[in-house]
Amino acid sequence: MNIDGKITGARLLVELLEERGVDIAFGYPGGAILPFYDELYHSKKIQHILVRHEQGAIHMAEGYARATGKLGVCIATSGPGATNLVTGLADAKMDSIPVLAITGQVSTSVIGTDAFQEADIYGITIPITKYNALMKSADDIARHFEEATKIAMGGRPGPVLIDFPKDVQLQLTNIRKADKLKIASHHYERPKVIGNVEEFAEALNRAKKPLLYVGGGAINSFAAAEIKLLAEAGNIPVTTTLMGIGAFPGTHELSVGMLGMHGTAYANKAIVECDYLLNLGARFDDRVAKVGEFAETAVRAHIDIDKAEFNKRIDVDYVLHGDLKDCIREILPFVKKIERKEWIDQIKSFKKEHPLQYDNTGDAIRPQEFLEKMYKKTKGEAIVSTDVGQHQMWAAQYYIFDEPNNWLTSGGLGTMGYGLPAAIGAKFGRPDKTVICISGDGSIQMNIQELATISMYKLGVKIVIFNNNFLGMVRQWQELFYEERFSESEWNYNPNFVKVAEAYDIPGMKIESKDQIDKGLEFLFKDDKAALIEVMIPAEEKVFPMIPAGLSQKEMIEFKDHLKMKK
Repeated sequence: MNIDGKITGARLLVELLEERGVDIAFGYPGGAILPFYDELYHSKKIQHILVRHEQGAIHMAEGYARATGKLGVCIATSGPGATNLVTGLADAKMDSIPVLAITGQVSTSVIGTDAFQEADIYGITIPITKYNALMKSADDIARHFEEATKIAMGGRPGPVLIDFPKDVQLQLTNIRKADKLKIASHHYERPKVIGNVEEFAEALNRAKKPLLYVGGGAINSFAAAEIKLLAEAGNIPVTTTLMGIGAFPGTHELSVGMLGMHGTAYANKAIVECDYLLNLGARFDDRVAKVGEFAETAVRAHIDIDKAEFNKRIDVDYVLHGDLKDCIREILPFVKKIERKEWIDQIKSFKKEHPLQYDNTGDAIRPQEFLEKMYKKTKGEAIVSTDVGQHQMWAAQYYIFDEPNNWLTSGGLGTMGYGLPAAIGAKFGRPDKTVICISGDGSIQMNIQELATISMYKLGVKIVIFNNNFLGMVRQWQELFYEERFSESEWNYNPNFVKVAEAYDIPGMKIESKDQIDKGLEFLFKDDKAALIEVMIPAEEKVFPMIPAGLSQKEMIEFKDHLKMKK
């Protein structure tokens, strides 16, 4: 609506999204957000994707953002619609994913009266967003939108939320651009590099056994090329966190893979042996670093865009504050080319003596072998999303990534139900790529309704369900640490996943023995359309290596250690 140069708040927000370059939004309508949806109906620039649950919408926005590096947008109505976004907002906050959530709200005149479908989503989401705002006037929309989008993408990325009362959506305004923002520019502007770059590099040059420890911040800062230059310039081995996978080529001779609780044995041994550890955009999180026993003999250095991460869990000797790409570019001229043959040879011996291993005897399908074959089948070029649990760790170990933005997983929050909608978001963002969702029989049922979204939009998402009729990771812990008391981890009932897929017009197949793996992969990738494969695996299959919770790299259990313990 346009009256005397004024437009409704709903129309203004649609135009602001269009001007921002948003071309896709994932959402689910309801009463309190209908004026906005009515204006969205007229947009020729924004494609709206109708999901089947609001949690699906925000995970799709996350998957889109992670796969493209752009802002993900999701929409929900008030009350239960808005609260169904909470898990995804917390997930995006933990993993630094830029997402804009737009929620409907009851009219301002009844806020606080427990009106139908009212919830204080502004108050609820304060701890799990970088910025949120309750828009009380249409005149404030332009400012709140600009602040929210700048904050979401600026600095350390993250989720933001705009709560949009129904009457404000209908109000008229002629303020289409904010004259002045109420947030300080340091919250969103790219910071200058702060720290002694030359001293930082000299400490690296002095090291005999340096190691690069790369986190998700490397993906967010698009610093993969710079990290590769740094590693090759100084002959420095590289390990990544779960969120940092793809920031350094996994097939590179300097790669030692993922570190941490289920990281490679050689990465964890490199942590113990290194004399200089350079953290590039990682959090020193508890699944990687035990306070007091993490690379305790090494000089530790940290580069991050978020000052709050410095010395939060692990004390370091050197820090550089700034965008990771900028920091590495400033360091590179001072990094000396050093052969470090002894250290490189030691890393090679770690890889030879402590490889990833699993028992491949018998006829049962081992998920590790399936993933190895899937990696070869797709030439390692697919975008892979996962849910959370054993399948997530096997995928991180056995599907190798050489490029950033191809690995989508819930790292910090560990959200079951993330994988399927994230794959959908990624497919919308990069339609020419093969997109695979790897899930478990537990996780897939958290948001299985989004199979309808795949079918409705004819998306060629490939779905792999590892089915062991257990909550696999819970079972593993119960076997190892709870004297095999499998309390509520075994499913008494699972659906026929193939029939469920077929009910959504998605072809499905079930395989139960290793001689069916090749046939199953042929079925999965026979064309560019959606397909689902259910892979039956032994309930006893475990993820190794494993560092038990609360212990350090020195207490790591390898597959061969587990075999000895069983005897």
